[in-house]
Amino acid sequence: MQFNIKNIEDWQEVVTQITPELKHNILLLKGNLGAGKTTFTQFLLKNLGSEDEVNSPTYSIVNEYNTPNGKVYHFDLYRLKNIEEVYDIGIEEYLDNAFLCIIEWPEVYEDELYGFDYHTMSIINTGENREILFD
Repeated sequence: MQFNIKNIEDWQEVVTQITPELKHNILLLKGNLGAGKTTFTQFLLKNLGSEDEVNSPTYSIVNEYNTPNGKVYHFDLYRLKNIEEVYDIGIEEYLDNAFLCIIEWPEVYEDELYGFDYHTMSIINTGENREILFD
C-alpha cells in the first residue's frame, strides 16, 4: 500500500486503511528523524482504542500501551549499537507477549527476524510531504 501525507490529518486515513491489514504482531517503522514514525504510532494506538498518552521511546527504548486487544510495545532502537544490546532489553519476551510490537529504527535487529512474519512501513520525508510504503 502507498500513501501520500500532506498534513497531519492525513495520518488518520493511513491508519484507517492499514489497521485492518495488520495480520502480524510486529510492525517495523523506517524513516529518518522527524519523518513521522511516532505521529503515526499516536494515530494507530488511538485507532486501536488506547487511551494512553503516546510518546517517543527515544530515551526509554520501549514504551508500553494498553489496548482492548492487548499490550502494544513501542520500541526505538536508534541508540542501540549491536544485537546484544537489543537482546539485553528482553525484546524476545516483549514479542512473545504483545498484541503488537512497533519497532522504530529496526535495522540493528532486522536480520534476527528471519522466519518471523512482520509488516514494514517506510516513511520518506520529501520536505513537502511524506510518502508511505506499507507491506
